[in-house]
Amino acid sequence: MTTLVTGATGNTGRHVVAELVRRGERVRALTRNPAAAAGRFPAAVETVAGAHTEPGTWEAALAGCDRLHITAVEGLAEVGPELVRRAIGAGVRRITVLWDGRVGPVERAVAESGVEWTRLEAQEFMSNTLTWSDSIRGEGVVREPYDRPSALVHQADIGAVAAVALLEDGHAGEVYNLTGPEALTPRQRVALLSRELDRDIAFVPIPHDRAVERLVAGGVSPKEAEYVIGWYAAPPGAATTVDDTVERVTGRPARTFEQWVAEYADHFRGG
Repeated sequence: MTTLVTGATGNTGRHVVAELVRRGERVRALTRNPAAAAGRFPAAVETVAGAHTEPGTWEAALAGCDRLHITAVEGLAEVGPELVRRAIGAGVRRITVLWDGRVGPVERAVAESGVEWTRLEAQEFMSNTLTWSDSIRGEGVVREPYDRPSALVHQADIGAVAAVALLEDGHAGEVYNLTGPEALTPRQRVALLSRELDRDIAFVPIPHDRAVERLVAGGVSPKEAEYVIGWYAAPPGAATTVDDTVERVTGRPARTFEQWVAEYADHFRGG
């Protein structure tokens, strides 16, 4: 049995790969640059050039795969349903899909595919905090438009749930809301970072429009940037309410934000 993981070098995809490898599974990682990714995966992982938004790369990637993990990203909506159709034609019989905050064409295609599927509705990733690293290192400041609570989930927990759903029976047709074990505001996250780094870090509110412009300057489309900042302005209840799905599915408690900070603290240190 071989599992194809799309977005394999991304924030969550690499954790799906790692968890599958830890369980002794055969994994094929789809990445735009296999040479650059080679050192990031165990030797047993097969890397294949391509992207799940590029149909010309799918045939080789899907050949011989029984399971598929899809990460919904901007640009996938247009070709994602065709990816699902081709995957089933290639012999894939179990699919997990990590949504991008919305149930769109890809998620609907997976649900209507006729094979076993599980949708992972992860809320805000703890790894989003890495966008603060430059301003913390350079100025000791975090600038955000809103200070709403968020039940952030560790990206490794997303990978763990995906692996269980791909490898074990009993998860077909399930829609899993994934959160961490606590809801924290940005100010509270800043306080935890300050304590770990032993450094004062200021939280500075900025206007909504400025936050949108910042994302666009970083390469996000204006439409997507407005959606993201709008989410922070009025997060859905599922994003602010702690859910025990990670523990129920994996058999262990979800990782805390303090654990994440301890793992990634060096990203925020100067030098």
